[in-house]
Amino acid sequence: MEDGVQMDSTDQEQPRGKRSRVFTILFFIVGALVVLGAVTLFQRRAQYQALAEETETLAIPTVAVIHAPVESTEEDLVLPGAMQAYVDSPIYARTNGYLKKWYHDIGSRVHQGDLLADIDTPEVDQQLSQARADLNTAQANANLSKITAVRYQELIKTDGVSKQEVDNAVGDLEAKVASVNSAEANVRRLEDLESFKHVYAPFSGVVTRRSVDTGTLINAGNGGASQQLFVLAQTDPIRLYVSVPEAYAPSIHAGLGAFLELTQYPGQRFEGKVVRTAESIDPGTRTLLTEVDVPNHAAALLPGGYAQAHLQVKVTGARLAVPVNALLFRSEGLRAVVVDANHKTHLKSLTIGRDYGTTLEVLQGLDPNDWIVLNPADSLEEGQEVHVKEVSLSHPPGQPTAPPPSPAPGTKKQ
Repeated sequence: MEDGVQMDSTDQEQPRGKRSRVFTILFFIVGALVVLGAVTLFQRRAQYQALAEETETLAIPTVAVIHAPVESTEEDLVLPGAMQAYVDSPIYARTNGYLKKWYHDIGSRVHQGDLLADIDTPEVDQQLSQARADLNTAQANANLSKITAVRYQELIKTDGVSKQEVDNAVGDLEAKVASVNSAEANVRRLEDLESFKHVYAPFSGVVTRRSVDTGTLINAGNGGASQQLFVLAQTDPIRLYVSVPEAYAPSIHAGLGAFLELTQYPGQRFEGKVVRTAESIDPGTRTLLTEVDVPNHAAALLPGGYAQAHLQVKVTGARLAVPVNALLFRSEGLRAVVVDANHKTHLKSLTIGRDYGTTLEVLQGLDPNDWIVLNPADSLEEGQEVHVKEVSLSHPPGQPTAPPPSPAPGTKKQ
């Protein structure tokens, strides 16, 4: 009996142990799942927070900023320009024919009145001969009418002719005299036209172009470049036109000293002076057209060449050289975007001086310590928060550079 009781209790304890182990395993599995779920939730929450922070950070644009270099505090007003001949004239024919001979080629220096070319004009010659014959006929008819009129005026005294016949004779004489005058005018016209067969230099200068050769058909008139015989240029003195910015216009006047510098003549200065201005600001460019004349006795200056004109105005004051890619063209005018110490943007109005091509001279509106935004987006507005990144600025040749100022708070060095 005791053995039976022990066997029953043992049999009962075995299922209970199994169930206990199963519950323990299930408990650990559930605990692991709960822990894994909690970890996953925490990870996702951290990811969401990081994404939100990154999105917020990316919502604030990052801009490249520079300090604009300061130009020299005192210098001449230097402006580019193209040299032109003092007188530059195309020579056309005034009569029809064929080019018989030319006497001067390109580069030839001629004086006023020198013969440049001869034109063969057979048609004009024949027209002149016919006009002279018509003049002789008109003169003969006029002489006959004069004799008749004088005779009738004598006969009327003896009542040999009627008054009507005298009046007819006198009227015929007047008509014949008018015909003579017309024929003489026609002869003079053709003589002048025939004189144009000789082409003379209208002024002293150099032949810069010859467009015809012996035997070329010549048509009278300026029917385009194809009808040009020669181009004659007077190169002493030579003139240079420069466009002076409106801000400097009050300082420009006739007699102002000036000199030219050319890259092909390093270290040389060609002295001249301002001779005239347009006395009017061009509304398209906001500049004053100014002419500078320079003596050119040695013919060192060539028409069409490029030169830098130094106008001795003595420009003073702080002026900045700002890259053109740092400017905004708005309907209200030219603007530059600057960033303050709090990383807020401000749009500043500018007063522009000279145009150097890749940079512009700024007279008013900016400070040397301003952080100027390069390539500003059109969407940038006043007071917008931005991140800044300082970049180096390559300075144009000949432009002085300012010492580097201290960086603004929070900027990153490139």
